[in-house]
Amino acid sequence: MSTSDGGHDQQTPRSGPRATYPTDRSPSAKRRWFYVLAVAVIAAGVGIAYIGYQRFGDPDISGQATAYELLSPDRVAVQYTVNRTNPDDAVVCIVRARAKDGSEVGRREILIPPGSQTQVGARTEVSTSKPAVIGELFGCGTDVPSYLKPNA
Repeated sequence: MSTSDGGHDQQTPRSGPRATYPTDRSPSAKRRWFYVLAVAVIAAGVGIAYIGYQRFGDPDISGQATAYELLSPDRVAVQYTVNRTNPDDAVVCIVRARAKDGSEVGRREILIPPGSQTQVGARTEVSTSKPAVIGELFGCGTDVPSYLKPNA
């Protein structure tokens, strides 16, 4: 028998499909690459999920404006609610007023002192440099500036 018709000769073929596509890779080497790639994909997925949760998960402190009132051309009142997981922490919130063109025309930092409640409602007035069309809560955090902390 000749080597081109599937004979038993152990010579490496010089042409044809057997010469183009060698068959000396073992199936275990293919499986090993599959397992390595599978572990890498799973590790990358877990890493992305962790980063996503850290950035977009429930924050320890959140605030939301519930209402605003235009008191005069130079004053806006903003009512808001602050949620915090640890009521023993002081929180600073930034309330601002914006003009019709979207520019900020007033800003005020408010201290929410430590207390016993995880949800606190508040209302504050913001002075403006131009007539405002909206008052809003810009954000809240635990990094309270020293000038807002009460003297001990």
